[in-house]
Amino acid sequence: MKVKEDFILRKVSDSYIVVPVGDAVVDFSGMVNLNESGALLFKELQKGADEDDLVKSLLDEYDVSEETARADVKIFISKVKDAGIIEQ
Repeated sequence: MKVKEDFILRKVSDSYIVVPVGDAVVDFSGMVNLNESGALLFKELQKGADEDDLVKSLLDEYDVSEETARADVKIFISKVKDAGIIEQ
């Protein structure tokens, strides 16, 4: 999986937002707010991470079980797919 090139992550104050740039501005109105763990996952997707890579990133960064990390990653992937942010 990989984030489409027309979406970038920005930190604004204590928040992370994903905004469209280029051609994506026409098709995507608005922005996506992410928390810290969402921003971590987004950055990994920018590198082309797969689901297992994302789970490992959460396990390395946070004190959570693999089951919790995997469930959270599945939800995150579903939401960014629905928003049209990642290449399929």
